[in-house]
Amino acid sequence: MDLYQLEYFLEAARQRSFTRAAARLNLAQAALSEQMRKLEAELGAKLFDRGRLETTLTPAGETLRIHAEGLLAQATVARRAVGDLVTMKAGRLAVGAIPSVSACLLPAAVAAFRRKHPQVELALREGTSEAVAQWVESGQIELGVVQLPAPGEAFEVTPLLEESFVLLVPKAHPLARRRLPKLADLAKEPFVFYKGRARDVAQAACRAAGFEPRTACETGELETVRSLVAADLGVALLPELAARAAVPGCAIVRLGGEPLRRSVAMLQRRGRELSPSALSFRRLLLGKAGA
Repeated sequence: MDLYQLEYFLEAARQRSFTRAAARLNLAQAALSEQMRKLEAELGAKLFDRGRLETTLTPAGETLRIHAEGLLAQATVARRAVGDLVTMKAGRLAVGAIPSVSACLLPAAVAAFRRKHPQVELALREGTSEAVAQWVESGQIELGVVQLPAPGEAFEVTPLLEESFVLLVPKAHPLARRRLPKLADLAKEPFVFYKGRARDVAQAACRAAGFEPRTACETGELETVRSLVAADLGVALLPELAARAAVPGCAIVRLGGEPLRRSVAMLQRRGRELSPSALSFRRLLLGKAGA
């Protein structure tokens, strides 16, 4: 059965007359009668008792009336919900990012999105590049920001930015006054490593410079990395985005020699259409990143 047939049926039940119902529906009476015959044939039950003065529902028709009203109400709610989603008057958007991006790049995009679409609920998740990619692939989030390379072939990848790594040292450290020190100059330093791919890149660069870095501490919290460096526990190799905020007690030192860089990109599931709110957030984030 079709929704329009249920609408015709309910109008006939309300009017207790096919003639009056057809007039209200702007249909020919013959067309309404034909649709009701098809509905009765599909259900295998007589729905109306046609009297000389009025048409009434049979017990089967009364049962259908109760369910038809519920189905049409649900259809109305569904239409309204889809309309609200398309026009971004409601709905929910979930995005994820690696910590340095969620702390330093996402806030401006989030603020702009909330101003533009205040009725859309925005949920943010933070994790490693591997975790964020997994959330995108499983559909838990629509958009994810990771450090490249993206794992697997399940994603459409949109570059956001490329950035260098810098050295974060205590302000009183001799390296704070050095101009463009090289990685090899850090061979005897203890390191505070920022977990995830940033750590992997930093460790690989140290090994390429001829030494195995000595780990003083390793943490996935960016603020903890900064605090430990400020407390003179060690030095940290961080992406420039992660070191952008001013940190009391720390100095940012640019490295000399071959630049140490990383690429950051936005992921979406290949072959899966983004919701209107995700498309809007994607445009805003690209604008804030200057991509």
